Amino acid sequence: MSHCSCKSSSDPFIFHVNTEQAGCRLDHFLVRAVPEVSRSVLAESIRGGLIKVDSLQRKSSYCLKAGECVAGSLFVAPAMDLLPEQIAFEILFEDPHLLVLSKPPGLVVHPGSGNPAGTLANGLLYHCQTIVGVGDDVIRPGIVHRLDKDTSGLMVVAKEEGVHRKLVDAFKARLVDKRYLALLHGIPERKQGRIVASIGRHPVHRQKMAIRENGRHAVTNWQVLQEFSAGFSLVQLQIETGRTHQIRVHMASIGHPVAGDMVYSGGRGTRKFPRQLLHSAQLRFVHPVTGEELVFSAPLWPDFSLIVDQLTDETKQVARDRL
Repeated sequence: MSHCSCKSSSDPFIFHVNTEQAGCRLDHFLVRAVPEVSRSVLAESIRGGLIKVDSLQRKSSYCLKAGECVAGSLFVAPAMDLLPEQIAFEILFEDPHLLVLSKPPGLVVHPGSGNPAGTLANGLLYHCQTIVGVGDDVIRPGIVHRLDKDTSGLMVVAKEEGVHRKLVDAFKARLVDKRYLALLHGIPERKQGRIVASIGRHPVHRQKMAIRENGRHAVTNWQVLQEFSAGFSLVQLQIETGRTHQIRVHMASIGHPVAGDMVYSGGRGTRKFPRQLLHSAQLRFVHPVTGEELVFSAPLWPDFSLIVDQLTDETKQVARDRL
């Protein structure tokens, strides 16, 4: 097989299917043939008729036969609106292939409705211009997984297309160990637990997620680390899946929503918090290029840490008053 590094529709390519590749789906064939090109670009190129098999337009699922010729060019995405901006975030690790950062609370990960700029994606583009085009979405260059605006902590970002693809696959295959810290309303009766409950879009409030029978499989493991006299608990959470709002929905479903979560806590309690107190504290994964196991930890963000210290002092004072 010949190899191609083109990323423009003005640069045509041609591949010949051999006997070992016979039976492979067209999209899977192209993923291997041009690993530096995102799957979304390949899918758009096939769908738009830019790539053909023996001069015939085929679907992505078409099974190739030995001797067939796959030829064409690649879809060119419209000019990217994302602009580089100097955005503050802490980089914990960086090499030519990827970087690991600690996201501040209040920082939106990528542009969207109401947030056209000033996002982490803008900052990533400012930090590393070559990240343009990495990933499946032009407004999320290199971003492998997301955190909510008010969730702080660790994220991994790919700097190359092949690395992005491998990291996305690792997350899907649950090969990445993700651990969070959260302050919860109430103190669970048990010290640890496992929640297996599918999550889908809320049937009425479309901006929210909810436990749904027809939702996507989701698993959250939790363990109480500290209990406070004011009726809160600090927990560590290990998620096996990465659904939207997963921790927030799961913990609210057992009666212990994340403190400060204005969406899922139902306005519980009178104590005010600056944000939802949820923090991505640890990431463990295998480097997709070097094969080295990487482990990263990020301490609680100062606003979260201050509240934990205050609750700890209050608990100690209550204990002293009881003596």
